[in-house]
Amino acid sequence: MMLFVRVQRNHGMVAVDTNIIVRFLTQDDELQYQKSLEIFQTQNVFIPDTVILETEWVLRFAYKFKPVEICEALRKLFGLPNVHLNNANLVAQSLQWHEAGLDFADAFHLGNSQNHTQFYTFDEKFIKRANTNFI
Repeated sequence: MMLFVRVQRNHGMVAVDTNIIVRFLTQDDELQYQKSLEIFQTQNVFIPDTVILETEWVLRFAYKFKPVEICEALRKLFGLPNVHLNNANLVAQSLQWHEAGLDFADAFHLGNSQNHTQFYTFDEKFIKRANTNFI
């Protein structure tokens, strides 16, 4: 059963949760896949940043997708003409950095922080990779 939560503003666009995207990409539940397909075929769809992060995590841990597979699937999804993101350029940069070896969440955090002078973290692996390859 698919439920929806009504939000206060209506801009002619619907937002989707991670499970809608995962069903659409993996097609592992036929009924839910068909419902998600209908959404992507008939609606203007907004995908929140938090859903993008969670989708990557679910595909990596639950479905054992490799980084290149995740990036390929997400690029195809985000390339649909009716799919809208908060900042498509930022997401594209994060996917590129992820394919180059940076953890996706770290890449997304770094991308979101580009307009600031510094990004603080205790994650030494992230610091080394970011300073060596991405900044």
